[in-house]
Amino acid sequence: MKALILSYSDTTGGASRAATRLHKALLESKIQSRMHVGIKKSDLSTVDSSQGKISKVLRILGPTLGDQLMRFQKSPSPILHSPAILPSGLLKEINNSDTDVLNLHWINNEFLSIEDIGYLRKPLVLTLHDMWAFCGSEHYAPDDINTRWRMGYSSDNRPEGHSGVDIDRWVWKRKLNAWRRPMDIVTPSRWLADCVKNSVLMHNWPVTVIPNPLDTLQYQPWPKAMARTLLGLPPTATLVLFGAIGGGTDPRKGWDLLQSALIQVANNSSDVQCVILGQSEPIMPPQLGLPLHWLGHLSDDVTLSILYSAVDVTVVPSRQENLPQSGTEAQACGCPVVAFNTTGLKDIVEHEQTGYLAEAYKTEDLARGIMWVLEDKDRHSKLSVQARQRAVSLWSHEVVVPQYLEVYGRAIDHIRGLAILTK
Repeated sequence: MKALILSYSDTTGGASRAATRLHKALLESKIQSRMHVGIKKSDLSTVDSSQGKISKVLRILGPTLGDQLMRFQKSPSPILHSPAILPSGLLKEINNSDTDVLNLHWINNEFLSIEDIGYLRKPLVLTLHDMWAFCGSEHYAPDDINTRWRMGYSSDNRPEGHSGVDIDRWVWKRKLNAWRRPMDIVTPSRWLADCVKNSVLMHNWPVTVIPNPLDTLQYQPWPKAMARTLLGLPPTATLVLFGAIGGGTDPRKGWDLLQSALIQVANNSSDVQCVILGQSEPIMPPQLGLPLHWLGHLSDDVTLSILYSAVDVTVVPSRQENLPQSGTEAQACGCPVVAFNTTGLKDIVEHEQTGYLAEAYKTEDLARGIMWVLEDKDRHSKLSVQARQRAVSLWSHEVVVPQYLEVYGRAIDHIRGLAILTK
């Protein structure tokens, strides 16, 4: 089987990292996999990017043009929006290739247009890393009974505070018109699969829950004392980790909720300190009653595995998530995880077995969960062992790759069946 993975990038952002991890896992399993990206930053020989002048110009200007178009829609939401309007120039090359199956991942930032996807003629699997595929232009949207992706994007159900051109509706209608052939959908979390099944656009499309693969040989526990020495972290303090790219500015990531919880933790313990990954120290850091260590951006897997091994608990306080890799990576390194009992976070943590699932958005229970994980050394050791075991059993290459191959095979059979019917 020859698989081609399409992704905006091979390293930029969690979705790109997940796509590259799947690509590597397929290669490790002797599957002929290649990857085509808009922005290539790795040195992998099996990853290609468009080299033509026009393609390079589109890769540079595309995101800016998309952002400029979104200015015609006035929205209070800070969530990323993607109109996906620019043609990629890849259709002829892909449709004439000997690829057996295409696997689309995060293809936004004007890497592929909505119409491009509709014109792809190969067996097609679409892995969702957010909600964009069944929404309008928004990448995340409220998950309530009256949300537009459940009801359809009509002219009279715009969210409160929205004005100007209804680009969300225009983008959704383009998907409805262009995507006539149902694609095989993969979601890393059960929550996102339920969203797909309840969406107007994709409710009758096949959807399979497959977690993002993780190299559990690379992500494994390091000796804590050595890990702290390597990173210059306090040798004896109790360390809580929060990690998210831009997490301090994205309300969906819940940094405000964690701050409230940490103040409560600090009032009950003088030993706890917080390590913040993905953000440098701001000019005016928050005063939470405990020391804060700002590590900035770390991206290489070895350093990340050392970091997870150095801390005592990882907190993922997000309001809405698919399957955050910070949670899977931490547990693979034997670090328990505390999160809210909501959306895809429910797939990350097994409550009181590998961490703690707090009542959604209740900072008192989030603080309680952090302390519950930390206050008993024997319990913490047990949680660490069970977290590592669960990571290997659910997210290792050996477990995830066969699930993807089954979906790939089903997509190929689907296209063959359509070809027979049209003869």
